Amino acid sequence: MARIVQKYGGSSVADLQLITSVARRAIAAKNAGHEVVVVLSAMKGETDRLLKMAREACPTPDPRETDNLLSTGEQVSTALFALVCHGLGETVKSFLGFQAGVMTDKAHGRARILNVNPARLRTELSKGRLAAVAGFQGINANDDITTLGRGGSDTTAVALAAALKADVCEIYTDVDGIYTTDPHVCDKARKIDRISYEEMLEMASLGAKVMEIRSVELGMNHGVKIHVRHARSQAPGTIICEEDDDMEKAPVRGVTVSVNEARITLLKVPDRPGVAASILSLISSAGIVVDMIIQNKSVSPADQSDPDQSWTDFSFTVPLADYRQALELMTAAGREIGAQEVVGDDHIAKVSIVGAGMRNHTGVAALMFQTLADKKINIAMISTSEIKISCIIEKDYAELSVRALHEAFQLDQVDGGRQTKV
Repeated sequence: MARIVQKYGGSSVADLQLITSVARRAIAAKNAGHEVVVVLSAMKGETDRLLKMAREACPTPDPRETDNLLSTGEQVSTALFALVCHGLGETVKSFLGFQAGVMTDKAHGRARILNVNPARLRTELSKGRLAAVAGFQGINANDDITTLGRGGSDTTAVALAAALKADVCEIYTDVDGIYTTDPHVCDKARKIDRISYEEMLEMASLGAKVMEIRSVELGMNHGVKIHVRHARSQAPGTIICEEDDDMEKAPVRGVTVSVNEARITLLKVPDRPGVAASILSLISSAGIVVDMIIQNKSVSPADQSDPDQSWTDFSFTVPLADYRQALELMTAAGREIGAQEVVGDDHIAKVSIVGAGMRNHTGVAALMFQTLADKKINIAMISTSEIKISCIIEKDYAELSVRALHEAFQLDQVDGGRQTKV
């Protein structure tokens, strides 16, 4: 017997017919002898509908009241799930986030889970019953309902799995697992059977959309095995778990691309202590996340008319949605610090390769750069970590770069692809 947390996304509970299918699946797992907790998202499109209504009611809706409104989406799907189960002859009790013991901080709309006390869920499981929980929500120290933001139901499910010491957290969605790249971009993309938490975190942060970063972080921190599966298939999906030796046999496990990037460059910036900090502090205070940063080599005094001053170029990338605001901030900042010019580029993409095997394989970066060069794709910026290499390129080449790298590293091969030199 295993203890299982199952999470179903909005597309899996979009109507009563689908909710019935979910209910039958959960009941089957329970009848097989397992203890089962089901976490449900709002019905597909419901959160967007409620948010639209909030904005129609008030152009700048109050965050607390907005959370009260949005949380009803999960309340509906969870109650309907319980009612469907009752109709199938199964006793189920539904719980809102606070009733399931999900405690959060006070950040409405993007709350983080601080603690979970699943005592009521344990009581239901001890009676041999299913328990259904509304995802995406919790309660703060003021007893106010909070919502967790994008991917919040995944986060709820993994947090409950950790608190209940579940054997596995099954994430049911409309895809059958994690792929080596986006199958819509590369038709040779292959489903990965097992992937490490670190690799999944990198892929999620770089544009892979199947899993939300916070849920993977929770899984890694608490050792929760996560199984990503298709809601309408019995086939196994992808296991996200601790790294093992097999995961390091191939240097690269996946290729990602993001076109939601923009670059800002301050040209001929005075090269003195504190300038970079002042630039990034201004961006940070505006709530804008900076990703890649490059500072070019300074021009020496001998190369210019002013012998007492050195200069440098300073570039960084930001999310495309924040580009205009960041460019305005940097244009003003550039005048203050004496930059020659501030330029921006919102026609870029970030292509990345990810793999735990990079730690013990050489030649990975060389193969990536040569592959892009062979396709006449110029690299504007480079960022690396132990298990990731990212390049900024022109947006027009985004999909071509993915297909070329996927082929170069032979990621369509079942054995994990090309082996570079060790």
